[in-house]
Amino acid sequence: MPTLLAINNYHYRRGGADVVYLEQSRLLREQGWQVADFAMQHPRNEATDYGEHFAEEIELGHAYGPLTKARHAAKIIYSFESAKKIRKLIEQVKPDVVHAHNVYHHLSPSVLKAAHDCGVPVVLTAHDLKLLCPAYSMLSHGKVCEDCNTRGRKALLEKRCMKGSLALSGLIYLESSIHDALGLYRKHIDRLISPSHFLMNKFSEWRWDGAPLSHVPNFADVDALQPQYEAGKHFLYFGRLSQEKGLPTLIDAVAKAGVELWVVGTGPLEAELQQQAESSGAKVRFCGFQKGEALWQLVRTCRAIVLASECYENAPLTIIEAYACGKPAIGARIGGIPELIRPGETGAIFESGNSDDLARVLRDYVRMSDADVAEQGRKARAWAEQDFTVERHVSRLMQVYRDVGVKV
Repeated sequence: MPTLLAINNYHYRRGGADVVYLEQSRLLREQGWQVADFAMQHPRNEATDYGEHFAEEIELGHAYGPLTKARHAAKIIYSFESAKKIRKLIEQVKPDVVHAHNVYHHLSPSVLKAAHDCGVPVVLTAHDLKLLCPAYSMLSHGKVCEDCNTRGRKALLEKRCMKGSLALSGLIYLESSIHDALGLYRKHIDRLISPSHFLMNKFSEWRWDGAPLSHVPNFADVDALQPQYEAGKHFLYFGRLSQEKGLPTLIDAVAKAGVELWVVGTGPLEAELQQQAESSGAKVRFCGFQKGEALWQLVRTCRAIVLASECYENAPLTIIEAYACGKPAIGARIGGIPELIRPGETGAIFESGNSDDLARVLRDYVRMSDADVAEQGRKARAWAEQDFTVERHVSRLMQVYRDVGVKV
């Protein structure tokens, strides 16, 4: 069987991209592939046989000393350490293909050039918009922004898009300028994977002239998640508690609709959200961080999950996971969310950032009969079984690998 070298900044489940990276590797190992890992060193890393090859940890925003900050700033732009270590690992494992996920700001695209220079086909999954937007999210001060497409990346500096900091925005401006001048992404990737049609369309709108794109949707281990169609009484959000997820809007809508919401997860907005819920009288239960069966049981007992994002989401795993659990999804009309919801069949869509519109949808689901909610859950599960299974994902992934010359 072929050998894969999988690359990602983090080797633990920090976010959706990290889950995809780890789960893809697990799936291919189960298919008989030899899989080698490359990431940053971190105390939370999952078990691996390749940890000795991992690069030094870099975390933006940590209280490092001046010299360490300067050294890390250089590595963010181009990490010679990561390039050297990846070349050594390639020499050792002789991969048939390199599949990278998130590498920017940490490992850096030096790993892509190193792999390409070694003659190994390079595939990269675009989990966000970094290859187009220097700030990676097309968000500036909490609002969707595409100014860099029309005005150039100078807009990043003028608007201080990175946490409102001129210094950090300047560093990312420099990083993006050097990467673009050297063609580190354009020249050293053989195929880009996009989990959503929305993202593919953005690459077209921004006139991407690098590797061709292939659409490979995200997936869930549908067979491992038992559905429960019986409609619960409360709504559920599970994920990171941060501003771009639209959670203040969600809590405002919950208060207006007079419904109950359970929130699963942690993040920088947690205390503020708790205070908002208390002051507004919204019925919100904060469940903290949950994982595994404890998480899935919380999903199974809800009426519907809600994703109130106010950013360009790519292809949220939470929707697919909710479907696998037999639950409909209520999602904001933004980014790749609408293509994952069939209104009236597997859920509903509302105007992003509009708490009145979201409150209307929540009230609709309260008035909807339990039987109709359960029927939406059944249709959601059927869609997951059709399009978002492990088997479908592996099949699509193998076709991408064949397209870049891997014999599978």
